[in-house]
Amino acid sequence: MPEFDMIVCIVNNGHGSKTLKIAKNYGIKGGTIFFGTGTVRNKLLEFLDLNDVKKEIVLMVASHETAMEAAQMINKGMSFHKPNHGIAFVLPIRNMFGSKTYGNITCSEDGRVTDSMYNAIFTVVDRGRGEDVVEASKAAGARGATIIHARGSGIHETEMLFAMQIEPEKDVVLILAKTDICAEIISSIRAKLDIDSPGAGIVFSLCVSETYGLY
Repeated sequence: MPEFDMIVCIVNNGHGSKTLKIAKNYGIKGGTIFFGTGTVRNKLLEFLDLNDVKKEIVLMVASHETAMEAAQMINKGMSFHKPNHGIAFVLPIRNMFGSKTYGNITCSEDGRVTDSMYNAIFTVVDRGRGEDVVEASKAAGARGATIIHARGSGIHETEMLFAMQIEPEKDVVLILAKTDICAEIISSIRAKLDIDSPGAGIVFSLCVSETYGLY
């Protein structure tokens, strides 16, 4: 059964379209761009590299082989090895449903990442509480985050992988953290945001198989 990955690129405002163009040259069939705000606390970056700036988050799905090649070419084409140019990481996909391009995807229950150095932590909360999530994560050692305001929209592409809608009153906070502090960050978010209360939000983490642009 084919394995699939999601490529996540976080780039400066206006660079999302260029990222997609590079990806399509290496077999990526489409993607979605969201708009967000990046935050960091110092220049030693593990996630984003500018303070309170507009960011574009590009999501793309492809077979494992295609995704790995495309991620490397995006890294090269977007110069992620240089400070302030952005980051990219690859997430293994276990299940995906509703994609017009790939159909339904159900992968092995065994998973493919057994020794991941980084985790991607996603938190969905009511609009305006994203900053509280960032504060809680930094208190537990996170270096930065991206807040995706749910009104984000994709560019005008003929093929869109994610035709999903998120309610406008939600913030989605994306944090990339080393695996050894992931549990502490999640615990801090749960405590500060009272996540376990009904309607307070959700938080989940995914293993990351490849990263580019981290310092």
